[in-house]
Amino acid sequence: MKVVGTILLVLGLVGTIIFGIQAIQDSESLNILGLDIAVSKANWTPLIVSVAVLVIGAVMARSGKK
Repeated sequence: MKVVGTILLVLGLVGTIIFGIQAIQDSESLNILGLDIAVSKANWTPLIVSVAVLVIGAVMARSGKK
């Protein structure tokens, strides 16, 4: 269980970094009446799933059997 948790933890961390950078890059900035407004057109689902896998992996790695 601990090995599976560690693998999920690493995969979740990598996915969170990759999809997080991609989501940040998929935003546009508009300047309307002197206000800088950022509009995101990113798909947040992969990032949310990656964070969930990261959390599940951390819980499994911490409390799992050897």
